Amino acid sequence: MANYRTHLCNELRESDTGKIVKLCGWIHRIRDHGNLLFIDLRDNYGIAQCVVESNSNFFSEIESLSPETVISIEGKVVERSDETINTVIETGRIEVSISSFEILSVSKELPIQVFGSHEYPEDIRLKYRYLDLRRERMHKNIILRSDIISAIRKSMDDSGFKEFQTPILTASSPEGARDFLVPSRIHPGKFYALPQAPQIFKQLIMVSGFDKYFQIAPCFRDEDPRSDRSPGEFYQLDIEMSFVNQDDIFSTMEPIISKLFRQFSNFTVPEGSFPILTFADAMLKYGTDKPDLRIPIEIADVTNAFKNSEFQIFAKQIEKGSVVRAIPAPNAASQPRSFFDKMNDWARKDEGAAGLGYIIFSDEPSGPIAKNLSKDRINDIFNQTKLKQGDAVFFCCSEEKEASNLAGAARLKIAEVLDLFLKEVYNFCWIVDFPMYEIDEKTKLIDFGHNPFSMPRGGLESLKNSDPLEVVSLQYDLVCNGAELASGAIRNHDPDIMKEVFKICGYDIGEVKKRFGGLYNALHYGAPPHGGIAFGLERMIMLIANEPNLREVMLFPMNQRAEDLMMSAPAEVDISHLNELSIKTDIKSS
Repeated sequence: MANYRTHLCNELRESDTGKIVKLCGWIHRIRDHGNLLFIDLRDNYGIAQCVVESNSNFFSEIESLSPETVISIEGKVVERSDETINTVIETGRIEVSISSFEILSVSKELPIQVFGSHEYPEDIRLKYRYLDLRRERMHKNIILRSDIISAIRKSMDDSGFKEFQTPILTASSPEGARDFLVPSRIHPGKFYALPQAPQIFKQLIMVSGFDKYFQIAPCFRDEDPRSDRSPGEFYQLDIEMSFVNQDDIFSTMEPIISKLFRQFSNFTVPEGSFPILTFADAMLKYGTDKPDLRIPIEIADVTNAFKNSEFQIFAKQIEKGSVVRAIPAPNAASQPRSFFDKMNDWARKDEGAAGLGYIIFSDEPSGPIAKNLSKDRINDIFNQTKLKQGDAVFFCCSEEKEASNLAGAARLKIAEVLDLFLKEVYNFCWIVDFPMYEIDEKTKLIDFGHNPFSMPRGGLESLKNSDPLEVVSLQYDLVCNGAELASGAIRNHDPDIMKEVFKICGYDIGEVKKRFGGLYNALHYGAPPHGGIAFGLERMIMLIANEPNLREVMLFPMNQRAEDLMMSAPAEVDISHLNELSIKTDIKSS
């Protein structure tokens, strides 16, 4: 280390005054004060101010250097005068008087500035990501990511978990997204798949007799990107445990996650166990299975209040099977008429709905619906929605799934417009009892609602004696502030149940053995009851860093079109490589 530097740029203090030191780093910025030249020298750890006097024989040479040029300097540490102390940086009470320097690497003119807080288009930031990562905010985020992963590993180790690595080249598995396929040179016409998750392998680890597994696991899914989902690849904290039920998973993970969020954020994490909501209750009360509990609004079903009522628009739709959802708007009675009109326009234009009806509870109930509804029905709505005088309530009426979606979106919109979100808090909750099956919108056939390897509540009996659409699985999600942080389940460890689970979706035993033979066979040799969970690492870090987008907490992410602009990937490959892999391309122009 001493060959290049004696100290890091954040280390020097007043106690170092008089020492001859060597520092290395990037020129963050240069300030010319006429007879003095001030250089902010930056390395991974911080900034040190260095100074050159005008009578120095290398004054003009340093003056001509461009920002982000890498230099090594040697000089004496001196105290700053009281009026020049900078309390913003750790080394703000000293500076280094440069006696000699060396240029280690010259920087060209920068396409994006490292100093300052300029905003740049995403494509420029990703193309020059190595420069973007030098900027303070991004640099801190990536250091934070590393620190969080280290803390996770320590917590898992302290809780008795062992870290194992699962294969990257594997077989295709129905995890709900498209696989990335890897052609085999040795086996022409056959393909490996990159794992969407280590699901089957971590179950096999439990069957192998290990008790507690975890891994910071790379996962690969060929799916469309969005702000909380990265295209291509992501990492997850993957966990599996033997001889556990759902409550055991919750009680194990809650203290680890609470500690992590408290350690790395100033936001509040409420004390005690995380609330537990069934999927059905979450959809009813919040219109989503990812509820944001920072919003003090609960949706209510008020279908009966409108059934056979004088308000014919809703009454006729209810006869055809529609439901009515009510979304409270606390203290909205004092809002101008434009607030209600804008909410109605938002529902029509942004959500494609017929609109949002409303009642305002001021001195007397008012609004278009209140004029066409009896007093008893209005009082029923007032009580069901737990309103108070001065509140308002919006309504949507349609088929149940559509009504839930619109009510959930309206709840978020009302909270945004009225500024109802609790600030600087992490509100966690568990969502449980997800439907085991659903109807595929394209094929109209029964398909898996979630992970097909989950245990159905009630086991084999529920599969054989219940409507498949009424079977719930022992699957659970952990949600925080409206974001799904983790998903897990108690696994099916019985081969007869596995066979029946897939049979309901049209898989015969031959197909099960062909696609999932490794797991199916293993379950015949003594599989322990087991379960686990997987946390989206980037999503957790994004919340802790209070960033709006996953790309702000990743080193080298792709853009929205799944392109790596820095490395020019994906790219065409040489025909000889394709020939080795027995692949012929046939790209049809669109």
